[in-house]
Amino acid sequence: MSFQGDVIGWVATHRRHHAFTDRPGDPHSPYRYGTHLRGQLRGLLHAHVGWLFRNDRTPPERYAPDLLADRDIRAVARAFPALCVLTLALPFAAGWAIGGTWVYGVTALLWAGLVRIALLHHVTWSVNSLCHMIGERPFRTRCHDRATNLWLLALLSFGESGHNLHHADPTSARHGVDRGQLDPSAAVIRLLERLGWVHDVRWPTADRVAARRA
Repeated sequence: MSFQGDVIGWVATHRRHHAFTDRPGDPHSPYRYGTHLRGQLRGLLHAHVGWLFRNDRTPPERYAPDLLADRDIRAVARAFPALCVLTLALPFAAGWAIGGTWVYGVTALLWAGLVRIALLHHVTWSVNSLCHMIGERPFRTRCHDRATNLWLLALLSFGESGHNLHHADPTSARHGVDRGQLDPSAAVIRLLERLGWVHDVRWPTADRVAARRA
């Protein structure tokens, strides 16, 4: 419903990004064109949105074979077009039901549909671009990996801008581990875990975090 592609393709691209972070093979590294100013500006645009328009397919057969083998996940992936329609139809229907006219429906479609999706996309793209160029790097990553923590994006990204820890410890369910760091995603995961809807969650421990400090 976020309009960011089907779940299998999304995961495959993300895993490829982790496999080749900020080096050749990374689908959306801002360092694709070098570290000089012109290259950085061009790379920032590429990492933010330009990579979506390149003919550089990420094969799920290589990067997400486990998801391809999962019948339920395949069903969710096939439902992507219908979910895109639903994510626009719901605000339109709610606006019409609350306001009583199609004008209210269109207004709701604009703000709760199109504007919401546009904002969500730019926040996600900013994690790809800004969170590899600007911010702090309190945790060690691989030699080419320049993922950062950017606190300005923490609330908008639901905690995903704690990107440095995510790259230092990709399986951690919490990205914001230091005092004052917001991570609403971790709170949602914790709630789902307590409801019994998810299991085998990998929460960070003090020793695990300390071992990854720069």
